[in-house]
Amino acid sequence: MLEPGTYKDADCARTPSGRATTTGALLPRAHKFPGMDPADVAAIIESELADAEATVSRARGEHDDDHLTATVVSPAFEGQSLVQQHQQVYDALDDHMTTDIHALELSTYTPDEYEE
Repeated sequence: MLEPGTYKDADCARTPSGRATTTGALLPRAHKFPGMDPADVAAIIESELADAEATVSRARGEHDDDHLTATVVSPAFEGQSLVQQHQQVYDALDDHMTTDIHALELSTYTPDEYEE
């Protein structure tokens, strides 16, 4: 049995130099993230972080539901490292980060940092 994301063995060929090349289609991946509406992601972040303003969009265009980009501004980030700020956002999104969102490109700012 082949793993999802691999090529079917019958669709592989060799070039004259002996190098493997593929001629067939990739098998579908076993897990497809269902994706979330960016507005819903922003609403969750804003409801979980104190006085947060979140802007969320699809990172690769409207066709891609599971790669998102977010900018989050909150006074809750004051005095925290970037890692701690990002962890707050991930905590706010809770299980959505493992079930609905495949990737999140994240930028976080305090209100003063964002004004600069």
